[in-house]
Amino acid sequence: MTFPKNDRVSIELGDDGVAQVRLTRPEKMNALDPEMFERIIQAGHAVHEMKGLRAVVLSGEGKSFCAGLDTSSFGREPSPDEPALTERTYGDSNKFQQVATQWRKLPVPVICAIHGVCFGGGMQIASGADIRVAAPDARMAIMELKWGLVPDMGGYALWRGLVRDDMLRELVYTNRQFNGDEALEYGLATFVDSDPHARATAIATEIANRNPHAIRAAKRLHNKMADAGNDTLLMEESLEQHAIMRTKNQIEAVMAGMAKRAPNFDDV
Repeated sequence: MTFPKNDRVSIELGDDGVAQVRLTRPEKMNALDPEMFERIIQAGHAVHEMKGLRAVVLSGEGKSFCAGLDTSSFGREPSPDEPALTERTYGDSNKFQQVATQWRKLPVPVICAIHGVCFGGGMQIASGADIRVAAPDARMAIMELKWGLVPDMGGYALWRGLVRDDMLRELVYTNRQFNGDEALEYGLATFVDSDPHARATAIATEIANRNPHAIRAAKRLHNKMADAGNDTLLMEESLEQHAIMRTKNQIEAVMAGMAKRAPNFDDV
């Protein structure tokens, strides 16, 4: 992994294949300034290329997960060579969308731990994760309309299938704050826990003890569910299963399960 030490994001890979990715600007509640955008994208790329990776826990240091866009950036003049928002500089995304969508594109599951404030861009980043664990007293909001903007960091693509349409409209139109319990009700949180980081890590650790090839295949299938037709999805399912059946890791999953022991998988 090539990821320079910095004061915005850190990465630590455990022996179990779980990478802890942390936003490390606690004095600003991990608010998103230009450097934070760059470092988060660099972190996503570094984790994507990481050998032995099985799951990711995404969290924020200090009192909050992420307060959204740093308000000191509101008056910033864009650099003359900065690409237009309409330019697709990261596959299907621009830079600001990539900060959130890259977690959905990552080949392994991402579990996000949400505590304190999770506003605006922070909400979109969390929404890119496969699973979200929120503290009951977390303060969350889709904040952009407060500033006269629309959600533009991939939120609409990521919220599809998570939130009921009329509820999402109300949250976007009003930028109303809601807590972790309400996020669970709305579909924006998977679990509520007083220690979201510990719960997220426990989930990631459990995932890390599954066949890593099957986990990656399952994520690919999940990512296709929203857009693929039935015929395509049924064929993709068959192709993924055909590629996994009778492989070393699949046989090891069976043997370990029957012997009631920890599996010993070969990593991707």
